[in-house]
Amino acid sequence: MRLANVTGTVTATVKSQSLTGLKFLLVDYTDAGGKVIDAARVVADDVGAGVGDQVIVSEGSAARLPNGMAGLAVDATVLAIVDEVKTKARRAAAKSG
Repeated sequence: MRLANVTGTVTATVKSQSLTGLKFLLVDYTDAGGKVIDAARVVADDVGAGVGDQVIVSEGSAARLPNGMAGLAVDATVLAIVDEVKTKARRAAAKSG
């Protein structure tokens, strides 16, 4: 699983029939500190995330495990909206700042 920030939405009027009804988001994968490490990836949304949310994305065959995704042609799915990320580096930066 990977952390990502939702930067936009993707609309596809013409698509595989199996994808009808799915919401697609544009995300930037980030490290734990929020630095973008892989930009502009399209992912399916299973939780109702929106622009500005930090999310957890599952990739590969695991992306098809959430409800309603089995057998779909998706390789990345938002599984959760993040409330908080804590790391040792973030706490040290907060103390020094």
